[in-house]
Amino acid sequence: MIRTPTDAADARKLLAGYRASIDNIDAALIHMLAERFRCTKAVGVLKAEHGLPPADPAREAEQIARLRRLADDAQLDPDFAEKFLNFVVREVIRHHEQIAAGNGELKTNT
Repeated sequence: MIRTPTDAADARKLLAGYRASIDNIDAALIHMLAERFRCTKAVGVLKAEHGLPPADPAREAEQIARLRRLADDAQLDPDFAEKFLNFVVREVIRHHEQIAAGNGELKTNT
């Protein structure tokens, strides 16, 4: 529940609390993205070792639809969720292409 501050000092205290929560959420997002990319790197290696394509358009479409539903349920703009997923997927595909070109090794010279 969002409360209304009674004065400027109360507002600053409330703001500091919100900012601390935002900082914690940002840290969690970074750690979750790092874990996601560790998993997708393993997927990229598996695909490269077995000659599978770096991209899977059918899977991507399913994920977009799924995340749009989740975003809507969470009262988050589904368009934003889709843009975010598309950004992440483009980066994953880029990594998978690098892995495929490097015989199963992700080059980190970017």
